[in-house]
Amino acid sequence: MPSFPTSSVQEARAALAARLRELRLDAGITGKELAGRCGWSVAKSSRIENAHTAPSDADIRAWCTACGADGQAADLVAANRQADSMYVQWKRLQRTGMKQLQEASTPRYEQTRLFRVYASHVIPGYLQTPGYATALMITIASFRGTPDDVSEAVEARMRRSRVVHEGDHRFATLIEENVLHHQVGDTDVMAGQLGSLLAAMALPAMSIGIIPAAAPREQIMWPLEQFTVFDDVRIHVELLAAKVTVTAPGELDIYLRAFARLTELAVYGAEARALILRAIEALH
Repeated sequence: MPSFPTSSVQEARAALAARLRELRLDAGITGKELAGRCGWSVAKSSRIENAHTAPSDADIRAWCTACGADGQAADLVAANRQADSMYVQWKRLQRTGMKQLQEASTPRYEQTRLFRVYASHVIPGYLQTPGYATALMITIASFRGTPDDVSEAVEARMRRSRVVHEGDHRFATLIEENVLHHQVGDTDVMAGQLGSLLAAMALPAMSIGIIPAAAPREQIMWPLEQFTVFDDVRIHVELLAAKVTVTAPGELDIYLRAFARLTELAVYGAEARALILRAIEALH
């Protein structure tokens, strides 16, 4: 049984499975009869109906046909794809390269009024310099074996990042101190990135807090996965293998509470600049 990373995905899968079970019961057939009509094993029917296996679009259409409910197939396929989109492997998202992924997310960036970003691994995309973004994407493409469209992807990321300077957007950014010392690219690239980060602190719509490595962690005891909150309705969580989309109110609340507590650990203004300057000095 695959393990889904968030309860949002589990709930969506369970809801879909329940709807399929209702179709079977309304049709007055057993799981064995349904399997026979679909031409697959009884075990497969049971796994789908109990949300142990995610059905394919073809599975759902076959299920609906077996239950005499072809008219419901389109809605159920849509629900299945929505559940599937909550957890998407980077390999799938980047199968044609990284440019498309940057462009696909641009409308959401343009529509979002308030960004809340917690960065535990790398500088957030909207604050990256071209050099930093290039070095980072080269590493990603090499590690994941994605098509090499780094130059085009970087240009798309820079276009997406215009939201920092254009429109009515606000940015609350928290960066773990270790990110300042995690060298991406060569020394010149890192120095340029850190210098750009210093300059971004002066932007009127930008709040940048640095969480010191020595900050006490009584409330949040360890660095979390990197995540972005789009207004108060959607969160993207970056895992090593996949991007997770969180929309369930209960889970949104968990991340928002975590962000609030992390905000209390961060330092701002002169203290934050001092940590960035220390990281720049450490490069030499």
